[in-house]
Amino acid sequence: MDYVNYLVIALFLLFIFKKFLPTKGVNHITTTELKTKLTNKHIQFIDVRTPGEFKGNHIRGFHNIPLQQLAGKAEKELSKEKEVIVICQSGMRSGQASKILKKLGFSQVTNVKGGMSTWS
Repeated sequence: MDYVNYLVIALFLLFIFKKFLPTKGVNHITTTELKTKLTNKHIQFIDVRTPGEFKGNHIRGFHNIPLQQLAGKAEKELSKEKEVIVICQSGMRSGQASKILKKLGFSQVTNVKGGMSTWS
C-alpha cells in the first residue's frame, strides 16, 4: 500500500473514533441521578425520541423535540442560561443531541446514560 491509502484509512478511522467519543463539556448521569433532578424548575428536560416513541412512554416534565428537529428548534425553544438534560431510548440519540446543543452554545448539557431503556 502506498501512503495515500494509509492516509485515507487513518482519516476514516479518526472519523469513526470521534463519532463515539464523549463530547467535551457534556455531563452524564444515570436515570437514578435523574430522579433527584426532576423537580428542579431551573432545568430544561428534553426527550429527543420520535413523537410516537414519546407518546408511548415518557417521563413527566420532559418536552419532546425529536433529534431531527433539535438544531432548528433549540435556540427558539430553549434557554442557553439553563441546564438542559437530554434523554432518548438508549443514550445514543441523546449523545448526538448533546453534541448539537454544545455546538449551538449551550454550556450546561447533561446526557442520561442508558436512556428510557434504564428508566423504571
